[in-house]
Amino acid sequence: MSASPPPPAPGAQAQETASPERLKRLSEELRCLVCQNQTLADSNADLAVDLKRQIETLLAQGQSDNQIRDYMVARYGDFVLYRPPLQSNTLLLWIGPFAMLAGGGLLWWLIQRRNRLNRPAASTSVPTVSGAAAQAPEAMARARALLDR
Repeated sequence: MSASPPPPAPGAQAQETASPERLKRLSEELRCLVCQNQTLADSNADLAVDLKRQIETLLAQGQSDNQIRDYMVARYGDFVLYRPPLQSNTLLLWIGPFAMLAGGGLLWWLIQRRNRLNRPAASTSVPTVSGAAAQAPEAMARARALLDR
């Protein structure tokens, strides 16, 4: 399935036909499909080199920047755009990171709140004598005698 590039718009002049600046600008707007997190301009992958040649060919044919972008999107989908447009089908890509951050913050807050509620309250009452000391009054008397010295 080979999509042929669209013909130049009627009456459209070749904008700076195949200038290196236009090639660089377009290559920076398109994503390398192999590297995925690099622009075509930054990538040396074989496919990126082929796509840059394709852009050069389209520029030489007098295609506008929009026509070249549209051709690449028609062939490879919105993913080829390094900065995809905000649309209903790309909304999750734009909102997802912020939603994950908010969800993580909410989870942290809930855990902190639960830990605070489950922590025993600090006791302000005077400790009472219990256990063996309460059962042995003579041991208490000896302890008091030692403390009174």
